[in-house]
Amino acid sequence: MYTTRIGHSTTDSINIYGYDLCSEVIGHTSLADLVFLGARGRLPTVNESHMLNALMVGIAEHGFTPSSLATRLTWLGAPEATQAAVAAGLLGAGSVYLGAMELTARTLQEALDSAPDGQSAESTASAILDAYEKSGEKVPGFGHPTHRPRDPRTARFFQLAEDWGFLGRHSLLLQAVHAEMERRRGKPITLNGAGAFGAVLADLGFAWQQVRTVVVAARAVGLVGHIAEEAARGAAESTAQALFRHVEEHTDYQPQR
Repeated sequence: MYTTRIGHSTTDSINIYGYDLCSEVIGHTSLADLVFLGARGRLPTVNESHMLNALMVGIAEHGFTPSSLATRLTWLGAPEATQAAVAAGLLGAGSVYLGAMELTARTLQEALDSAPDGQSAESTASAILDAYEKSGEKVPGFGHPTHRPRDPRTARFFQLAEDWGFLGRHSLLLQAVHAEMERRRGKPITLNGAGAFGAVLADLGFAWQQVRTVVVAARAVGLVGHIAEEAARGAAESTAQALFRHVEEHTDYQPQR
């Protein structure tokens, strides 16, 4: 016997998560609401819906990135398989790009779970930084090649979280980590949008193991635009074609023999 709580169809109806798809879901919920429903097992409140939608919109698109370039190059080679182009753009969701949101949420959740009762955010933040300094690993959620010293998405995410009632202990802990990091280094450090995303999503009740699934769902939406732009320009004028030509023309072949 196979069981699922997700969906079931009959001759004249489709049921998902206990709701009739046509009469209770279509026209009543957003795509972000379905993400929340799948992860949390219930439909979001109005403010939860607004917050999750804002987070996903905020990371769906960021111009030319490794993921969007991978999508464009894959579409150049296989325009008949747009799903492969989207998939190519998502396969690089790791520790450097996109994956930092998951790592931030994990760091915050594990630190709060293991912190003694009553320990201040400042003390927990110091413990987090001490552990990362000892390991030599980079603290997730900090630094950006373009947005320095401030990432505009960070302030927007936190402001909306405060407005809608979701600026919780994960976000406050991340802000404490930021303040302590700047104190230790004696200079401004960028708290990036990925870090803020992970913290606010954790405050929405998402487990860190669910964060990357939300991230790739949002980025998949953004990649649609890159494919559409490539298709509108045609292969001869596409960004991917120009990139391919540039690499080919500027590659210095140096045989080892």
